[in-house]
Amino acid sequence: QVQLVESGGGLVQAGGSLRLSCAASGSIFSINAMGWYRQAPGKQRELDARITSDGSTNYADSVKGRFTISRDNGKNTVYLQMNSLKPEDTAVYYCNADLVLYYRDHIKPYWGQGTQVTVSS
Repeated sequence: QVQLVESGGGLVQAGGSLRLSCAASGSIFSINAMGWYRQAPGKQRELDARITSDGSTNYADSVKGRFTISRDNGKNTVYLQMNSLKPEDTAVYYCNADLVLYYRDHIKPYWGQGTQVTVSS
């Protein structure tokens, strides 16, 4: 069974830092793009950062210069380093990965269970 397991969320004061991790496990043929999304209460899920299999990245304007996405392909893991956190960054953060489970399979999106990040003022 394929799983994306996130870790690293928590409570931090404004201006602080957190590092989120997301590890993909199970029978996986290949991993394409991976990303981090957030969902605040009453709001839609939105993209924070995305990284392709060759390391190209893109960021939401709201996190540029503060968040850094990276990945370790050998560990099937994606990270999100979050610096200079603001109260408005408070949300549940979800990991996403576009997976191919076997040769010639279609690319399918998978999601983690989410990890809470709370930034106090």
